[in-house]
Amino acid sequence: MLFSIATNIFTGLIEEIGTIAQITHKAKSIQLKIKCNEVLKDAKIGDSIATNGVCLTATYVDKEYFLADCMNETIKRTNLSFLKNGDKVNLEKSITLSTPLGGHLVTGDVDCIGRIKNIISDGIAKIYEIEIPRHYMKYIVEKGRITIDGASLTIMLMTDDTFGVSLIPHTQDNIILGNKKIGDFVNIETDIVGKYIERFLNFKDEKVSKKEITIDFLLKNGF
Repeated sequence: MLFSIATNIFTGLIEEIGTIAQITHKAKSIQLKIKCNEVLKDAKIGDSIATNGVCLTATYVDKEYFLADCMNETIKRTNLSFLKNGDKVNLEKSITLSTPLGGHLVTGDVDCIGRIKNIISDGIAKIYEIEIPRHYMKYIVEKGRITIDGASLTIMLMTDDTFGVSLIPHTQDNIILGNKKIGDFVNIETDIVGKYIERFLNFKDEKVSKKEITIDFLLKNGF
């Protein structure tokens, strides 16, 4: 499968956990001042930095922080509106053609907010059961990938309206999900491939009939 890296793409591998230093509320928008280190290396104004899985544009870059504006659509659809000074956020810079692909291809466009319904200890691991709007469960598959607050994770269980992921201690220490509690909210981005296939199959003006869609046809057309 060929991908164009002309747009902003992430891998879901968190580079560091940043800290909200300041939140400035404006008319139907907020400006975030985020203190960090790793993602600022070689960063410049205009770069995209995924913040809790949300693709944000750096409008100012300093040695110890960057600024980013969140428009009303972002505020309504993501958990960035719940942030307070001192809160921790997952950070990742957008990839380049030389970046190793470790997680999966993440757009930084959050689908919905999920809520942590349960946390279960399982040996060294913790299982986080997350409830999301039922509409988005059609994109969830066992052993598939899901992005939670920007972190690429593997789905290990499913119910009608929840899914679960399991975190080893290393992952618990290096993404903010490891410190969240039952009832906390998380940003969810489902795998984009499923959404493209759904759109392709349901597009009414499609010249190819559903009867003609086979595995070979999908492979030839980049799926």
